[in-house]
Amino acid sequence: MVDVSLTRFSKQLFSRMNEHQVTDLSAQLAYYFLLSLFPFLIFAITLLAHFDFSQEQILDLIAQYAPSESFVAIQENLILEDGARKGLLSFGIIATIWSASNAINAIIKSLNRAYNVHESRHFLLARGLSILLSIAMIFVIVIALILPVFGETLWRFFVSFFDISESFGFMFAIIRWVLSLSIMIVVFMFIYYYAPNKRLHYKDVLIGSVFASVLWQLVSLLFSYYINNFSNYSATYGSLGGVIALMLWFYLTGLVIIVGGEVNATSNYFRKKSQS
Repeated sequence: MVDVSLTRFSKQLFSRMNEHQVTDLSAQLAYYFLLSLFPFLIFAITLLAHFDFSQEQILDLIAQYAPSESFVAIQENLILEDGARKGLLSFGIIATIWSASNAINAIIKSLNRAYNVHESRHFLLARGLSILLSIAMIFVIVIALILPVFGETLWRFFVSFFDISESFGFMFAIIRWVLSLSIMIVVFMFIYYYAPNKRLHYKDVLIGSVFASVLWQLVSLLFSYYINNFSNYSATYGSLGGVIALMLWFYLTGLVIIVGGEVNATSNYFRKKSQS
């Protein structure tokens, strides 16, 4: 990154965020994320059921990040009987990829705006890129869903086979968290590198990828804590409380993704400025 003060960088970043209407784009992303959620979860549960993973294991993972009211809304709409799972895999794949590609397409537009470039790629090429990025994201998310389950099984194996003390469990949990964070960084780098209509290097998107990954973890945990302890959306919105909390969570997620792209673009701006 170019040698520039944090104050100058922050001022430029916030100026660009205001100019590019980041909050409005985040709301658009939240809408697409909501449309993608249930097809993806149906697909994930149906797929992982073939590998002896239960709905409860997947829902337990979601519960670690999703606010309690949002989690209840997800749980109530996602409990599938074994018979209902049959035939849903192909539907889930198609619905998930199409819905997710709309979200990725919105991310592409927001990143193009961050770099002040226009989309000159052919419509079919841009849509194909959205679908490929969606498939990559789905693949990594499924791996992220599997890792905690496999991690627990692997830990029990190490404890029993190598006679490791249970006191090392905390260290192993940190390793799993770091691994999960690393996967997220790779996903963001993949998106930030390929999505904008601009030739970039991987080092150009690293800072925004790390920033977005860490910020998303913190925002999700803090928002979940706030919802679970200080807020009651059901009192205001009734039965829609869970959906409203879920939309806010998706809004914050979209905001983090776009801000990460703006961080990369701002870094690129100062880099160009120093070379001119």
